[in-house]
Amino acid sequence: MKFVKNCKRLGRGQASGKGGTSTRGHKGAKSRSGNSTKFGFEGGQMPLQRRIPKFGFKNIHRKCYVGINIDVLQNLVDKGKIKTEVNPIILQKLGLVSKNKLVKILGRGKLTSQINFSALKFSKSALKAIQKVGGKIF
Repeated sequence: MKFVKNCKRLGRGQASGKGGTSTRGHKGAKSRSGNSTKFGFEGGQMPLQRRIPKFGFKNIHRKCYVGINIDVLQNLVDKGKIKTEVNPIILQKLGLVSKNKLVKILGRGKLTSQINFSALKFSKSALKAIQKVGGKIF
């Protein structure tokens, strides 16, 4: 058992110097054992979260896509990191998308190599660029 030097033990009688209330003060919730206040509790005052006006609408079913442009993919093809196929798993391994994120291919830049895509969402301009080069979408 380790003891810390110059550390007074709490609640060990009046002679210890920290007896009686054990540094908790007199009465009140914080002096009692088992006390824990809720996060955001302000002592009975109206909490900040409830004071601030609320407005708008948050759709809990909204789907958020991570956008990846064609020029980024073309750059990866030029570096040899992408061969012929692109899917979410490959993009995750390359570090472009985190796990379980939805991906949308966007049409910025030029695509010069023929790439096959699977299980992704596309913008209209990206679709045109992919089909123009001869790429396929599965």
